[in-house]
Parts: sequence; C-alpha cells; structure tokens
Amino acid sequence: MGFVTAHRSVRFCFAFIFTIASSQLSAPVFAAGAMAVGKCGAYGQAFDYAGEAGAKAAALKQCKGDCTTVTMRRACAAFSLDMTNPCGSYGYAVAPRISSAQNAAMKKCYAFGGKECVIRAWACDAKG
Repeated sequence: MGFVTAHRSVRFCFAFIFTIASSQLSAPVFAAGAMAVGKCGAYGQAFDYAGEAGAKAAALKQCKGDCTTVTMRRACAAFSLDMTNPCGSYGYAVAPRISSAQNAAMKKCYAFGGKECVIRAWACDAKG
C-alpha cells in the first residue's frame, strides 16, 4: 500500500466518522413525559416524547374524566390510590428516581385519608 492509497483511506475514515458523529448530534432527544391523574383511578401516561406539550396531550388522551397532568423531564412519576375506596383518596408525585416518586405518591395518598394505598401506575422518561 503506497502513501497515496493510505492517505485516501485515512481521509475516508475521518469523513465516515465525522458523518456518523454529526448525525448523532442532530438526532432528536426524547426526554419528556407526563402523567395525567383523575378521580376513581383514572390515569394516562406518556414518556420519551420530544416535548412536554406532546407528552401532556398523549397522557390526557388516555385519562378518562377531569384529569390533572404533571410533567416529568429526566424523572419518574407515580400515581397511588386507596384500594378500599378507589374514588376516594389518591396521590401522585414526580421525582428523579422511581422509588422516590412511588414513596412520595403513597405518602400523599395516606395524607389525604387513604386506608390501603397502592401504586396504580408509574412511568419514567428516557433519562429518569
């Protein structure tokens, strides 16, 4: 292999690596999510969306009734309700880790009068 051939191979490799690297940098980042919660155990969830607006809309579409949304970006969300009265007490929370979100949601359910609170739903986005 001569100098000219080796030089072309090196240029080709650099061009190939540059093309791959630049395509990775321009790829969309999906790190937005939302959870919609409502009465009587109603919920909807969406995760790994490009933006919060799309995630909120998708979560609300799944939730039946009058629902509230919470967003999560690089985080997790959890929804708990009282098993003895599903139309009664409930709680929800967003936290950096799923365990923290579930614990906080359970505490809120009990704080609002729940007797046997359980996790109904949870979700994390791509980075949570």
